[in-house]
Amino acid sequence: MKSVYPMSSSSAIYPDRSLQTKAKLIKSSPQLTLVSPAPTSRNNAWQVAPNLLTSFRYAWAGVRYAFLTQRNFRIHTFAGAVVVTTGILLHLEPIALSILALTSAFVMILELLNTALESVVDLTVGQSYHELAKIAKDCAAGAVLLSAIAAVIVGGCLLLPALLSLMV
Repeated sequence: MKSVYPMSSSSAIYPDRSLQTKAKLIKSSPQLTLVSPAPTSRNNAWQVAPNLLTSFRYAWAGVRYAFLTQRNFRIHTFAGAVVVTTGILLHLEPIALSILALTSAFVMILELLNTALESVVDLTVGQSYHELAKIAKDCAAGAVLLSAIAAVIVGGCLLLPALLSLMV
């Protein structure tokens, strides 16, 4: 089987390529499917998840990575939790709570996509500056900004009337 990685100095960084040779191709349809053991390290990031549980583990690892490394993701997570908790404490209708939760989730999803895009751009351009890389990163950050502004508007429309009624 041909290596996914070109053999170069990267083999010093990723010395264990044996899983590639252990992978078996099986015929499940007219197309070939790659079947391999469950990933145990970063060296296996190129592999397709062998089962649903592993797929969930990968997804959770991405969320965890964003939470641990991205300040803005933590801020959006905290803000979303506060907004939804406030909605629950104010006894908002289930539809209003759903809208708050979905709006908060949308901001967090865009923050995850922004993190992914920034990582791919950094991987591509490395330490060098490229105007198109800047545009890609700025546009992704702009998408997060616009979604956050929309979330504040939605949150205000749903929470302010309930908060004002408590003050009266």
